Amino acid sequence: MTGWEQQIKTLIEPCLAASKVTDVVRIGPGVIAETGHVASQLTDTRRALIMADDAGFAAAGAPVVASLEAAGFEIETLVLPADPLPQASVEEAEPFRAALAADPTLFPVSVGSGVINDLVKYAAFETDRRYLTVATAASMDGYTSAGAPLARGGFKVTIPVRAPVAMIADLGVITAAPAEMNGWGFGDLAGKIPAGGDWILADLVGAEPIDDRAWSLVQDTLVGWLSNPAGIPARDQDTVARLFVGLTAVGFAMEFHGSSRPASGADHQIAHLWEMEGHTHGGRKVSHGAAVAIGAVAALALYDWLLTQDLSGLDAAAVAARAPDLATREAALLSAIPDPNISAKALGELRAKHVDHATLEARLARISAGWDATRTRLADNLVRQSEMVDMLRAAGSPAFAADIGVGQDHLMSTIRAAAFIRRRYTILDFLHETGLTEDALAAVAPKLIDARRMEKSA
Repeated sequence: MTGWEQQIKTLIEPCLAASKVTDVVRIGPGVIAETGHVASQLTDTRRALIMADDAGFAAAGAPVVASLEAAGFEIETLVLPADPLPQASVEEAEPFRAALAADPTLFPVSVGSGVINDLVKYAAFETDRRYLTVATAASMDGYTSAGAPLARGGFKVTIPVRAPVAMIADLGVITAAPAEMNGWGFGDLAGKIPAGGDWILADLVGAEPIDDRAWSLVQDTLVGWLSNPAGIPARDQDTVARLFVGLTAVGFAMEFHGSSRPASGADHQIAHLWEMEGHTHGGRKVSHGAAVAIGAVAALALYDWLLTQDLSGLDAAAVAARAPDLATREAALLSAIPDPNISAKALGELRAKHVDHATLEARLARISAGWDATRTRLADNLVRQSEMVDMLRAAGSPAFAADIGVGQDHLMSTIRAAAFIRRRYTILDFLHETGLTEDALAAVAPKLIDARRMEKSA
């Protein structure tokens, strides 16, 4: 039994037993042939609506149709164009929702990767339907999650929905996916490294205690899931399988914790801003996983700097006295985020997490008292920025903003704005509350420029 097969036994099967929603997960070579049998055990209807885009249907549509038909299902299909790529938005999910609403006898089947799965997940939830997802790439962690990260009115949020009742992940299909897509999944999983650091900081200040169950499910095996990144572009099946098992476990961690905290921190906030901007590169929308990878590198650069700081002697009263009030922060937000659609929602997030003077001083006192132990824990859990860059490059994932056509000024303005768009406590909030934001950004800015690219262009 391989390592990833053992992890299915020790990690995924206990998750299935504990999940309130997902009953079946099949990961392995050839398991797409089980789609019809699995579906027949989960629904009384024998009418299925396959929802996909052109790319996902080309990758796995035919065997899914054949398996469902062999199990006695009547098939309908609703396939979106893959060019341009479907957008991760509530509005884009409307054709799927409308089709399900029009016929309550249809069993929803998603065939595709990240965006398609999220659109179908949302549509199924809105029509009170359980659904089955057939994964076509190891491109993100949302297959088994109970959230759909979709834009609503231009502002991206994670909408609470239901996870799939079943997931089919045929390693033959997933390993054959475009290598860049599995590289995006590597980037999404890499983001859990700084996200773990963010949770440690949130726990330190009392903003959000660590959930030991969700933490362990993600962090204890994370480095192993990210090992052998060169196996991703080489289409090594064991490496891709290990990556996919990790992404699946993260999805369950989000279900059990009740939010995306186990999977998402400042890295995702940086990525979400580019996604909300509709950022494109080379004529295509930049993928979620690619944007998260770059956000992870930026966050780790901030952590590298933070670990060199001695905060054990922090003067809590003095730092709290210098802190800007809410009105000043709101003005800074409006300056950092000129888009009114984004800034209006971000103001609500900022107001939800802004703390009064007494609470801030208490947080700073906790930082001073607990910094030595926290710094050690961070150092033990984090990967250095340079190491992460090497891993991402080996996996075929972007690592620097320039890789997706984002200039240095745009990157720095994004990092500043990212602090405002979620109420979740991250390193960006920690730097703000300790009064260290400007020092940190000045120190890391040169490290966020791709030195190799600069050498080639010289």
